[in-house]
Amino acid sequence: MLDKSTIQQLRDLPIEGVAERLGLRVTRHKSLCPFHDDHHASMTYSTSRNIYRCFACGAHGGTIDLVMRHLRKDFPDACRWLADSTNIIVEEYNPKTQNSKFKIQNSFDASRYARHFEHPWLSDEAQRFLFDERRLDPRVVRWCRLTSWTDRQGTHWLQTPYFDTTGKLIGIQNRNLDYQKPAKGECHPTTAHHSHPYGGGAVGEATPRFRFPYGARCSIYNLPIVAMLRPEEPLYITEGCSDCWAMLSSGHKAVAIPSATLLSKADKDLLCNLSDRLATSFHMYPDRDAPGEQLFLQLKEVLPTLEHHQLPPTCKDFSDYYVLSEKGKGKSEKSNSVLSEK
Repeated sequence: MLDKSTIQQLRDLPIEGVAERLGLRVTRHKSLCPFHDDHHASMTYSTSRNIYRCFACGAHGGTIDLVMRHLRKDFPDACRWLADSTNIIVEEYNPKTQNSKFKIQNSFDASRYARHFEHPWLSDEAQRFLFDERRLDPRVVRWCRLTSWTDRQGTHWLQTPYFDTTGKLIGIQNRNLDYQKPAKGECHPTTAHHSHPYGGGAVGEATPRFRFPYGARCSIYNLPIVAMLRPEEPLYITEGCSDCWAMLSSGHKAVAIPSATLLSKADKDLLCNLSDRLATSFHMYPDRDAPGEQLFLQLKEVLPTLEHHQLPPTCKDFSDYYVLSEKGKGKSEKSNSVLSEK
């Protein structure tokens, strides 16, 4: 069963942003209805009530209902899809469990995982993802202490540690590197048939894109960079770890904040203190979608001086922009080398 507070978070996501994530083009609170042969944008969206309604076929509901109907998913799978696409951590629990063992299980045991990051190891799949696909600077990968592992079903995972400002391990993100990739043989690589050591789905469920150990605190990523900030030096805020790695590889100091609603008072105080103590300037390239702009507006309430930077129309996020820039550099360098040889 999904955690009730998480379900409410998913229901509170901007309905128009969810529609755009599903591929619907929303203009002036309207779009074509995907549930019938629509040619006149009969689907309307109420941002005040956070619902959709088609006045032609009668389809209506909230964010989760829209995903369930559009993608033909059941309730739990629709929630997981929404969580994956918006970087919200999904936690599952048994409401009948009220003993102390459950509370202990939900507290993050850093000592259990810290050794994995003492000598990070990257599989071939992780190296392809980080260096070939994302084109990251190896120094950034070492700084972030990224490591990898493969489960008993052959699913490849990239493990991203979250540290506090002192370098203490406070959380882990496990990223499924085989997510939505073609099946190999008869068994799809993203289908698990055993309980995962990091908690989550039941036996036989499709393996999700991300997994987090119980009790992991993953509100701000790359906090150790804060100790390296100089007076008046800019700090870039990205939405996810991938964007943060790209920003770091570009030569900028950066953190990632996937959700403003997950920020604790201590997190907000830390950011505000940087502004007061070091005159830090904050910058952000929001993803080119409604949730990205919504996150920027939410963070600007915490950091009034946060500067908005616009990505090119062809890039959905900063990671895309970075990869395109690196490919452009590669072509330029190749061209220059050929000219020099002549």
